[in-house]
Amino acid sequence: MSDLGRLVAGRYLLVDRVGSGGMGTVWRAEDKLLGRHVAVKKLHIPPHLHDDEVHRLYERTRREARSAARITHPNVIVVYDVVDDEGLPCIVMEYIPSATLSDVLKERGALPPEEAARVGRAMAAALRAAHDAGVLHRDVKPANVLLGDGGRIVLTDFGIAMESGTSSLTKSGELIGSIRYLAPERLTNAEPGPASDLWALGATLYQAVEGRHPFPRDTPIETAYAIATEPYEPLRSAGDLAPVIEGLLVKEPERRLDAQEVERLLDDVTGTRTAPVDPPTRPERAGDLAPPGRKGSGNRRRTVLRSVLAVALAACVAGGGALWWLKGSAAAPSTHAARTDASTPSPSTGFTPPPVPAGYHLAKADSGFSMPVPDGWTSKMLSGGEAAHIDPTGLVRLSATVVEFGGADPLRHWRETEEDQTRRDNPGYERVRMAATTFRGRPAGYWEFTFDGRARKYRAAELAFAGADGTQYVIYISGPDAQWHTYRAVFDTAANGVRLSNQA
Repeated sequence: MSDLGRLVAGRYLLVDRVGSGGMGTVWRAEDKLLGRHVAVKKLHIPPHLHDDEVHRLYERTRREARSAARITHPNVIVVYDVVDDEGLPCIVMEYIPSATLSDVLKERGALPPEEAARVGRAMAAALRAAHDAGVLHRDVKPANVLLGDGGRIVLTDFGIAMESGTSSLTKSGELIGSIRYLAPERLTNAEPGPASDLWALGATLYQAVEGRHPFPRDTPIETAYAIATEPYEPLRSAGDLAPVIEGLLVKEPERRLDAQEVERLLDDVTGTRTAPVDPPTRPERAGDLAPPGRKGSGNRRRTVLRSVLAVALAACVAGGGALWWLKGSAAAPSTHAARTDASTPSPSTGFTPPPVPAGYHLAKADSGFSMPVPDGWTSKMLSGGEAAHIDPTGLVRLSATVVEFGGADPLRHWRETEEDQTRRDNPGYERVRMAATTFRGRPAGYWEFTFDGRARKYRAAELAFAGADGTQYVIYISGPDAQWHTYRAVFDTAANGVRLSNQA
C-alpha cells in the first residue's frame, strides 16, 4: 500500500487500489492535469527474473496499450497513455466503476440466460472490433469482463494480445493465457486465431449460466486434456443461450461460430434485434425461391447449389465435439427413436449410415442416391429437374443433388463464380462462412450465408463433396433465418443419412 498517494509521471495521483492480477495492480487515480479519474495499471516485476523475461514483461505492457488503443469500440477499454514510473511502464486507461464478471459469479452465482446473453453480446462485439483491427485478445475470461455500474460492459486486459504481423513474445512451447479458457487448437501448438478468442467466449458464457466451468478437473493437465479431447458437461440452465454456447465450444476452429454470427444470435436471445416488417405480398413458397445466384443455369450442371439454413453449423454439436454430420459419424445424437430398417453401407468405404429416425423416410434425392426426409414433407420437381422436398409451411426446402463443378474444388468454384452470382441475384446476401471440411473421410466444402427473401430473411448453406468415383454431390436445405433452430436437425439427419449407390 506504499504507493497510495504517490504521483505517477508527475500527473496521476494514486487514490485507491481497485484490482490486482498476475501482471500488475490497477489503481484509481486522479489526473491532476485534466481533473478526471483514470485507471492506472502498474507492472509487477516478480523477483529473480532474468533480464530477457523482464524485457518481455515490459514489451507485453506496451503491447497491451498499443493493442487496446487500436480498437475503438464502446465495449473495449479506452487507453489514454503509457507513462514511465521509476523505470516501469504504466498504462493509463479510462476508469469504469464496475465489478468483474468473475466477482459477480462468485457473489451471486450463475446468471439468468437473458442476462448472460447481454454480456455475451457485448463481448462478441468487442472481439469483432478487435479482430477487425488485427488484434487477438488471447485471454478472454470472466475476470477480464467489466460490468459497469451504469450497465456498460467492457472487455479489458489486452496484456497478452497479439497484433497481426508481430511476434508472440513467448518462448518455444510456452502457453500464454488462462488454461481453463484456452481453445483446443492452442493446446496442440496450433497458431491462435480469432476462433480461439471465440472458444474462450463460449467457456465464459458456459460458466456464466451454469455456475461452473465446462471442463471441471482437479489439475491443469487434466483440464487441458479434457478441453482437447473430451466433451464438456451437458448444459442444464442455458435456455435459449444453449445453441450459442454449443456453437462456440466446437473443437474444430474452422467450424466454430464467428463473432458476427454470435452477435446476431444473441440479438435474438436478448430481443434487441430489429425484425423486418413483412411487406403485404403473396406468401412465399420454398419452391418459388430462385436458386441463389444461378438463374438460367450454366456449368452444364443438372442442378445448382442452393441455399441452406445453417447457423446450426455450430449448434448441432450437442455435447461439444465436432459436427457429426460433417465428420460422417455413424452415431449421431437424435431425439427420435430409430427405425429398425437396415442401413446400407456406402461401397468401398465401409461407412454405414445410421438407421432412419422415426418421423423420417428414405426418399430418392437424385439419380443414384437417397436420403432421410421428414414424414409429411412434399416431393416436388423444380425447374431444371431438381427433386426437392418441401415442408408443410412451404418455406423450407431440402434437396441433395448430383452436380458438375468447374473443377474438383467446390470452394474455388464458389469463390470464383457462385458467390458473385448469388450476391447479384439475392438482395441482402451476406457470407457467414466458407471453408474446407471433410465428409465421410473425404474432402468437402461448406458455404453458409444469409439473404433477403420477399417477406423475410433466409439462411442458407451448402455441403459439397465428391464420391470415390468423382461424382460430385451437394446437400442443401433452406428456410427462414428466424426458425433455423427448428429445421437444422432436418439438415443434420439428411446429411448424415445419405445413401450413395455409387462409390462414396
